[in-house]
Amino acid sequence: MSFTGFPVEALDFYEGLEADNSRTYWQAHRDGYERHVRAPMEALLTELAAEFGAAKIFRPNRDVRFSPDKSPYKTHCGAVVRAGDGMAAGYVQISADGLLVAGGYYATASDQVDRYRRAVTDDVQGAALERIVATLRDGDYRVEGYRLKSAPRGYPRDHPRIELLRHRTLNAARSWPPEPWLATPRPVGEVRTAWHAFVPLLEWLTRNVGPSTRGT
Repeated sequence: MSFTGFPVEALDFYEGLEADNSRTYWQAHRDGYERHVRAPMEALLTELAAEFGAAKIFRPNRDVRFSPDKSPYKTHCGAVVRAGDGMAAGYVQISADGLLVAGGYYATASDQVDRYRRAVTDDVQGAALERIVATLRDGDYRVEGYRLKSAPRGYPRDHPRIELLRHRTLNAARSWPPEPWLATPRPVGEVRTAWHAFVPLLEWLTRNVGPSTRGT
C-alpha cells in the first residue's frame, strides 16, 4: 500500500477523541482509527524505511499509572525511528493539530547530561553543535527541549554557549497545521526532508552523548 495522505477523517477522529476521551468513543471509532490513521502512518513509514530504517508506531493507549490525567488514549499517533545507538531518534506525529516531525534526545539520564555538557564546552564539538543548531534554525526548524532556567551548577553564566548548556534534552522540530495537502502524498517528502535535516544533530548526539551507562 503506497502512501496517499492522511485523510481528513484522521483529523476528525482526533478532534472527536479530544472531546470524548473514553473507551466508549474509542470502541465506536476503532475501525476509523485503523483505516484513516494507523494504515496511512504505516504506509508513510514503509516508504521511508529504505532510507531511515524500520520505525515503530507507538501504542494509542496512555500510561496513566503516574499521571493525574487519567484519559486513556493519546490524542495523536506518533512513530519513531532510531538512529545510531538507539537513543537519538526521528519522530513523526499526526493529530488534530496537523503534522509534526522532530529529531533528537527526548529523555536523558544524569551521565548523558554530563557528557552532553562536556561536549558543549569543548572548543571543537561545542562549535560544531552551534553550527548545527544555526543551520536548523535557518531551515525553519525549532530547536527545543527541556532547559534549566539558569546556568547548570559548575558552569559560568557568561559561558559563550550557555544557552546550549542549559539543555537537559535537545531536539529539533517542525510542525504544520491542518491543511488540504496532508491528504496528499506530500507528507512523505516533508518528513523525508526534515529527517535528513536532523541527521547532523542525531550524529552529534550519538557521537558525544550516547546511551546511558548507569540509569537516571
